[in-house]
Amino acid sequence: MKQKPFALILGAGSGLGQSLCSTFNAAGYAVAGINRSEQSSQFTQVTADLSDAEQASQAINALLAQFGTPSVVIHNTAELTIKPFLETSEAEFEQAWQSMVKTLFNAMQCVLPSMVDAGQGTVIVSGATASVRGGNKFSAFASAKFALRGLTQSLAREYQHQGIHIAHTLLDGIIDTPRSRELHSLSPEKMLKPDELAQQYLRLVEQPKSVWSHEIDLRPSSENF
Repeated sequence: MKQKPFALILGAGSGLGQSLCSTFNAAGYAVAGINRSEQSSQFTQVTADLSDAEQASQAINALLAQFGTPSVVIHNTAELTIKPFLETSEAEFEQAWQSMVKTLFNAMQCVLPSMVDAGQGTVIVSGATASVRGGNKFSAFASAKFALRGLTQSLAREYQHQGIHIAHTLLDGIIDTPRSRELHSLSPEKMLKPDELAQQYLRLVEQPKSVWSHEIDLRPSSENF
Protein backbone atom coordinates (compact mmCIF):
# COMPACT_ATOMS: atom_id res chain seq x y z
CA MET A 1 0.00 0.00 0.00
CA LYS A 2 1.38 3.39 -1.00
CA GLN A 3 2.24 5.63 1.95
CA LYS A 4 0.30 8.88 2.19
CA PRO A 5 2.26 12.13 1.79
CA PHE A 6 3.03 13.65 5.16
CA ALA A 7 1.98 17.18 6.24
CA LEU A 8 3.67 18.49 9.41
CA ILE A 9 1.89 21.44 11.06
CA LEU A 10 3.97 23.46 13.52
CA GLY A 11 1.58 25.39 15.71
CA ALA A 12 -1.46 23.19 15.18
CA GLY A 13 -3.69 24.69 17.85
CA SER A 14 -7.27 25.85 17.56
CA GLY A 15 -8.17 28.15 14.69
CA LEU A 16 -5.92 28.07 11.64
CA GLY A 17 -3.76 25.22 12.95
CA GLN A 18 -6.62 22.76 13.24
CA SER A 19 -8.14 23.98 9.97
CA LEU A 20 -4.83 23.19 8.28
CA CYS A 21 -4.86 19.71 9.80
CA SER A 22 -8.41 19.07 8.59
CA THR A 23 -7.84 20.50 5.11
CA PHE A 24 -4.68 18.50 4.41
CA ASN A 25 -6.20 15.36 5.88
CA ALA A 26 -9.17 15.73 3.52
CA ALA A 27 -6.72 16.19 0.62
CA GLY A 28 -5.17 12.79 1.33
CA TYR A 29 -2.26 13.65 3.61
CA ALA A 30 -1.17 11.96 6.79
CA VAL A 31 -1.19 14.87 9.26
CA ALA A 32 0.66 15.49 12.52
CA GLY A 33 0.97 18.65 14.57
CA ILE A 34 3.38 20.02 17.15
CA ASN A 35 2.24 22.49 19.81
CA ARG A 36 3.88 24.19 22.76
CA SER A 37 0.94 23.19 24.96
CA GLU A 38 -1.25 20.10 24.86
CA GLN A 39 -4.15 20.34 22.41
CA SER A 40 -7.28 18.26 21.96
CA SER A 41 -7.34 16.98 18.38
CA GLN A 42 -8.39 14.02 16.24
CA PHE A 43 -4.96 14.16 14.57
CA THR A 44 -1.56 13.05 15.84
CA GLN A 45 -0.27 15.77 18.17
CA VAL A 46 3.08 16.14 19.92
CA THR A 47 3.77 18.64 22.70
CA ALA A 48 7.14 20.37 22.46
CA ASP A 49 8.71 23.80 22.74
CA LEU A 50 10.16 24.26 19.26
CA SER A 51 12.29 27.19 20.42
CA ASP A 52 14.33 24.61 22.35
CA ALA A 53 16.63 22.87 19.86
CA GLU A 54 16.70 19.57 21.73
CA GLN A 55 12.92 19.38 22.14
CA ALA A 56 12.43 20.35 18.50
CA SER A 57 14.84 17.67 17.32
CA GLN A 58 13.29 14.93 19.45
CA ALA A 59 9.70 15.79 18.48
CA ILE A 60 10.30 16.26 14.77
CA ASN A 61 12.62 13.28 14.35
CA ALA A 62 10.09 11.03 16.10
CA LEU A 63 7.42 12.12 13.61
CA LEU A 64 9.79 11.66 10.66
CA ALA A 65 10.48 8.13 11.86
CA GLN A 66 6.74 7.46 12.03
CA PHE A 67 5.52 9.22 8.86
CA GLY A 68 8.61 9.64 6.69
CA THR A 69 9.97 12.78 5.00
CA PRO A 70 7.34 15.52 5.02
CA SER A 71 5.89 16.65 1.70
CA VAL A 72 4.54 19.75 3.44
CA VAL A 73 5.74 21.68 6.48
CA ILE A 74 3.68 24.63 7.71
CA HIS A 75 5.15 26.97 10.31
CA ASN A 76 2.25 28.59 12.13
CA THR A 77 3.66 29.45 15.56
CA ALA A 78 3.18 32.93 17.02
CA GLU A 79 3.44 35.01 20.19
CA LEU A 80 1.32 38.15 20.14
CA THR A 81 2.33 41.00 22.45
CA ILE A 82 0.51 44.34 22.14
CA LYS A 83 2.05 46.88 24.51
CA PRO A 84 3.59 50.33 24.50
CA PHE A 85 7.32 49.96 23.84
CA LEU A 86 8.40 51.24 27.27
CA GLU A 87 6.05 48.75 28.96
CA THR A 88 7.42 45.81 26.95
CA SER A 89 9.86 43.77 29.01
CA GLU A 90 13.05 42.27 27.66
CA ALA A 91 11.59 38.82 28.34
CA GLU A 92 8.47 39.59 26.28
CA PHE A 93 10.54 41.01 23.44
CA GLU A 94 12.81 37.97 23.38
CA GLN A 95 9.90 35.54 23.68
CA ALA A 96 8.34 36.93 20.50
CA TRP A 97 11.58 36.20 18.63
CA GLN A 98 11.99 32.78 20.24
CA SER A 99 8.44 31.65 19.44
CA MET A 100 8.51 32.69 15.79
CA VAL A 101 12.05 33.03 14.40
CA LYS A 102 13.95 30.46 16.44
CA THR A 103 11.19 27.87 16.07
CA LEU A 104 11.49 28.12 12.28
CA PHE A 105 15.30 27.88 12.47
CA ASN A 106 15.15 24.77 14.66
CA ALA A 107 12.46 23.11 12.57
CA MET A 108 14.25 23.71 9.27
CA GLN A 109 17.47 22.29 10.69
CA CYS A 110 15.53 19.07 11.30
CA VAL A 111 13.41 18.72 8.15
CA LEU A 112 15.43 20.23 5.30
CA PRO A 113 18.10 17.51 5.02
CA SER A 114 15.56 14.78 4.25
CA MET A 115 13.48 17.08 2.02
CA VAL A 116 16.60 17.95 0.01
CA ASP A 117 17.40 14.25 -0.31
CA ALA A 118 13.86 13.71 -1.62
CA GLY A 119 14.27 16.65 -4.02
CA GLN A 120 10.81 17.98 -3.34
CA GLY A 121 8.45 19.43 -0.75
CA THR A 122 6.78 22.65 0.31
CA VAL A 123 7.36 24.86 3.36
CA ILE A 124 4.82 27.58 4.15
CA VAL A 125 5.44 30.20 6.83
CA SER A 126 2.53 32.18 8.28
CA GLY A 127 3.22 35.90 8.34
CA ALA A 128 1.05 38.87 9.25
CA THR A 129 0.44 42.53 8.52
CA ALA A 130 3.26 43.11 11.02
CA SER A 131 5.66 41.28 8.68
CA VAL A 132 5.81 44.41 6.50
CA ARG A 133 4.45 47.20 8.74
CA GLY A 134 5.41 47.83 12.34
CA GLY A 135 2.24 49.08 13.98
CA ASN A 136 1.73 51.16 17.11
CA LYS A 137 2.39 49.03 20.24
CA PHE A 138 3.54 46.05 18.15
CA SER A 139 7.32 46.47 18.65
CA ALA A 140 7.95 42.90 19.86
CA PHE A 141 5.58 41.18 17.45
CA ALA A 142 6.50 43.22 14.38
CA SER A 143 10.26 42.94 14.85
CA ALA A 144 9.96 39.16 15.12
CA LYS A 145 7.63 38.92 12.11
CA PHE A 146 10.02 41.06 10.03
CA ALA A 147 12.84 38.66 10.95
CA LEU A 148 10.68 35.64 10.19
CA ARG A 149 9.92 37.01 6.73
CA GLY A 150 13.61 37.63 6.08
CA LEU A 151 14.57 34.12 7.14
CA THR A 152 11.85 32.68 4.89
CA GLN A 153 13.07 34.71 1.90
CA SER A 154 16.63 33.54 2.45
CA LEU A 155 15.59 29.88 2.69
CA ALA A 156 13.44 30.20 -0.44
CA ARG A 157 16.34 31.51 -2.49
CA GLU A 158 18.75 28.90 -1.16
CA TYR A 159 16.54 25.84 -1.61
CA GLN A 160 14.30 26.49 -4.62
CA HIS A 161 16.92 25.01 -6.99
CA GLN A 162 16.92 21.86 -4.88
CA GLY A 163 13.21 21.33 -5.48
CA ILE A 164 11.92 22.84 -2.21
CA HIS A 165 9.12 25.39 -2.54
CA ILE A 166 9.29 27.83 0.38
CA ALA A 167 6.55 30.45 0.63
CA HIS A 168 5.49 33.21 3.03
CA THR A 169 1.84 34.13 3.55
CA LEU A 170 0.95 37.66 4.63
CA LEU A 171 -2.24 37.26 6.66
CA ASP A 172 -3.46 40.84 6.53
CA GLY A 173 -6.32 40.73 8.99
CA ILE A 174 -7.62 39.04 12.12
CA ILE A 175 -8.25 35.29 12.02
CA ASP A 176 -11.76 34.43 13.16
CA THR A 177 -11.50 32.52 16.45
CA PRO A 178 -13.45 32.86 19.71
CA ARG A 179 -10.38 34.40 21.35
CA SER A 180 -9.83 36.96 18.59
CA ARG A 181 -13.51 37.94 18.60
CA GLU A 182 -13.22 38.68 22.32
CA LEU A 183 -9.87 40.46 22.00
CA HIS A 184 -10.63 42.67 19.00
CA SER A 185 -14.42 43.21 19.18
CA LEU A 186 -14.55 42.89 15.39
CA SER A 187 -17.45 41.64 13.32
CA PRO A 188 -16.80 38.04 12.14
CA GLU A 189 -17.68 39.15 8.58
CA LYS A 190 -14.50 41.27 8.63
CA MET A 191 -12.24 38.40 9.74
CA LEU A 192 -10.17 35.78 7.92
CA LYS A 193 -11.94 32.41 8.02
CA PRO A 194 -9.55 29.62 9.14
CA ASP A 195 -10.98 26.97 6.79
CA GLU A 196 -10.78 29.31 3.81
CA LEU A 197 -7.21 30.27 4.70
CA ALA A 198 -6.27 26.60 4.90
CA GLN A 199 -7.60 26.08 1.37
CA GLN A 200 -5.24 28.80 0.11
CA TYR A 201 -2.30 27.03 1.78
CA LEU A 202 -3.30 23.84 -0.03
CA ARG A 203 -3.38 25.73 -3.34
CA LEU A 204 0.16 26.96 -2.70
CA VAL A 205 1.29 23.38 -2.21
CA GLU A 206 -0.37 22.35 -5.46
CA GLN A 207 1.31 25.06 -7.59
CA PRO A 208 3.31 23.70 -10.56
CA LYS A 209 7.04 24.47 -10.51
CA SER A 210 6.72 26.89 -13.42
CA VAL A 211 4.46 29.21 -11.38
CA TRP A 212 5.68 29.05 -7.79
CA SER A 213 4.64 31.90 -5.48
CA HIS A 214 7.11 32.88 -2.80
CA GLU A 215 4.82 35.38 -1.09
CA ILE A 216 1.09 35.95 -1.20
CA ASP A 217 -1.11 38.31 0.79
CA LEU A 218 -4.54 37.27 2.00
CA ARG A 219 -7.08 39.68 3.46
CA PRO A 220 -10.84 40.13 3.85
CA SER A 221 -12.46 42.30 1.19
CA SER A 222 -13.34 44.80 3.93
CA GLU A 223 -9.67 45.30 4.94
CA ASN A 224 -7.89 48.49 3.80
CA PHE A 225 -4.40 48.14 2.35
